[in-house]
Amino acid sequence: MSIDTEYQPINCDDYDNLELACQHRLHLHIQLIDDKLFEGKAKELILRKKVEYLLVESDGETRELRLDHIISFSHPEIGTIVIERSSL
Repeated sequence: MSIDTEYQPINCDDYDNLELACQHRLHLHIQLIDDKLFEGKAKELILRKKVEYLLVESDGETRELRLDHIISFSHPEIGTIVIERSSL
C-alpha cells in the first residue's frame, strides 16, 4: 500500500484499544500491512491532514505508524487485536 493512498479509518473499538495502550505506555508488537513486524512503546495518537498515526518509541527514536497500515498489535495485558477498517 502506497503512503499516498486515501486514509481508511479504523474501527472505533480498535482505536480505543490503541488509546489505552498509549495511556499505559505499553510495549506493543505490531504487524504492518507490508508484513513487517515492529516493536515499541505506544506514546500517542495524532491526527495530521486527516490521517491518524500511532507514535511509537523504539531504540530512543519515535516513529509514526499510519493506523490503516497496522494489521494487528499485541501485548500480554490486552492480547492480540486485529485491526478492522471502519464501515463509514
